[in-house]
Amino acid sequence: MSSNSIGLGVVGAGSIGIRGCLEHLCLPDVQDKVRLAAVCDPVPGRAQAAAEKYGVARAYEGLEELLADPNVDAVTLGSPIGLHYEQGLQAIRAGKHIHFNKTMTTTTDEATELIEEARARGVKIVASPGQMLQAPHREIRRLIQEGALGRVAWAATGAAFGSYHEKEGVRQGDDPLSNINPAWYWRKPGGGPLYDMTVYGLHSLTGVLGPAKRVTAMSGIGIKEREYRGEMYPSDCDDNTLMVLDFGDALFAFVYGTFAGTLTEFGLPSYYGTKGSIVGLKLNGEPLDYPGKEEGLSHFHLLPHVMGQHRKMGEAHVFEDIMQLVDFVRDGTPSAATPEHARHVIEIIEAGYRAAETGQTQPLTTTFATVDGK
Repeated sequence: MSSNSIGLGVVGAGSIGIRGCLEHLCLPDVQDKVRLAAVCDPVPGRAQAAAEKYGVARAYEGLEELLADPNVDAVTLGSPIGLHYEQGLQAIRAGKHIHFNKTMTTTTDEATELIEEARARGVKIVASPGQMLQAPHREIRRLIQEGALGRVAWAATGAAFGSYHEKEGVRQGDDPLSNINPAWYWRKPGGGPLYDMTVYGLHSLTGVLGPAKRVTAMSGIGIKEREYRGEMYPSDCDDNTLMVLDFGDALFAFVYGTFAGTLTEFGLPSYYGTKGSIVGLKLNGEPLDYPGKEEGLSHFHLLPHVMGQHRKMGEAHVFEDIMQLVDFVRDGTPSAATPEHARHVIEIIEAGYRAAETGQTQPLTTTFATVDGK
């Protein structure tokens, strides 16, 4: 094991902590860069079960214990979104570098505080989802910048909840690692399809077109109760939101986060201009060519660290984002998955809800550096 291998603390041994982190980082090919130093989870027995199964050095029920572990250099937050701000602030003040699973926070002010606190303390942050690490989005940005679509008129992206979380395999068993309750996805703060799913398309859309300037929206709750394994759970977060973004110069985008129905491919916005369109991974109806493209391999798996066995595993893009932090800490290599980009997407969501509540279009004030600096 390399002397500068990063000791990672996994906060939350739930669905994403298992599939996006533990299953990937227990493999031999990454041990020279990162080791599983600790895992914590408040559910009795879950952290210990995860440590035994995935070879994690220490198991804790509390975050404070994990942050006090001197072998933990960095953490990945796989906890419910509504906890990310408080837990992130604790980690920063403990001097731990952080990977935030989406989304980093639920409000712009919280995100700004984390960014400023981390900068003051020399703590590095990588924030999922790192959509602009994927070659297709970089190629789409290049094509649009060079005029392949002519004058771009509008774009669209979004996602639907459906019953995805209720049916995940890690939620159907009886042991601590396979009976993970998804009820937090349906509650405030942090629940709902915008924070959980539409966030992917928003990172892609803004990564390609740049920061948005204004947002207006309509939003509400369509399904007020959800069933999981025979029990009913309240759903008090908006699950049916339609937004329009203004990017300036009469370029608009339709963005949705709903409980049912999709118009676009997941995480892949559609773009329409005077010379044609990019829909999913097709340019004017023909397959899009992009660097590193491999037949039969998803773009979610065409990422710098996703090689070998990792290409056959789920949530490989989460593993990639974690490895972006590992490289950032080890050798100072910055990532395109920046907290500033994450903050801008958070502002869009937060301002979208505010626009729906007030009936007034909301200005957006945050910005971020795009992958090409333009």
